[in-house]
Amino acid sequence: MLKLVVLALCLAYAYSCGVPAVQPILSRVVGGIDVRPNSWPWQISLQYQGTSGAWGHTCGGTLISDNWVLTAAHCISSGRVYRVVVGKHNLKEEEEGSAAISPEKIIVHENWNSFFILLSNDIALIKLSEPVQLSHSVQPACLPSNGALLAQDFPCYVTGWGRLYTNGPIADNLQQALLPVVDHATCSKSDWWGFQVRTTMVCAGGDGIVSGCNGDSGGPLNCQAAGGAWEVHGVVSFGSGISCNYEKKPTVFTRVSAYIDWINNKIISN
Repeated sequence: MLKLVVLALCLAYAYSCGVPAVQPILSRVVGGIDVRPNSWPWQISLQYQGTSGAWGHTCGGTLISDNWVLTAAHCISSGRVYRVVVGKHNLKEEEEGSAAISPEKIIVHENWNSFFILLSNDIALIKLSEPVQLSHSVQPACLPSNGALLAQDFPCYVTGWGRLYTNGPIADNLQQALLPVVDHATCSKSDWWGFQVRTTMVCAGGDGIVSGCNGDSGGPLNCQAAGGAWEVHGVVSFGSGISCNYEKKPTVFTRVSAYIDWINNKIISN
């Protein structure tokens, strides 16, 4: 019963998890494109306060209930002040329906290892200080079933405000890009990511054209389930240090389905 609690949280709302009121445009484009506004309503901007007092985007994340957000452990630094911004399309404009909410608690995986060669458990949860108001622009994503694996070339979409290209500017408008899944057998080959890719990760992309980039970290790998609802199967973790879109170096995500018990346990106990 308890292990199903997170999935049940989504279904309790008038706005069902993973079913956006505004449907995304799913064209098979080369390179990222501006999303249709509010078509990925679980995407959040994780922002931190600089020394001047101004807020800046640092990572993405996924709303998974009205008061919990999923992101990457490497997005969290002790001593920084964070806020979660929901309902955003353009980061520079004031937008109706958006809101900035401070965290009540940030939970980084207790076995998070930040050493690149041994990188593991790159996942964190943020409990919001108050529930968000669900609307057409703010909805939670669904979580995948425990242990679920996606087949080679399964079509998923990465979303975020990351750099538009290697060393380029951060995007103003939320971007989406089609990233087909690369199975573990392929991604762990020596000329791909080799031993650096663990079974608790999922790879997507690697064609040398489309990828996640700096600033997309923590954001979702959105994959549509058979029933039509969107599930967050990955949390953007790392990519190539040579360039964002390096061939055979797909974007690597923390595989959410490997952490369903961890997510449930943290939510129940907090």
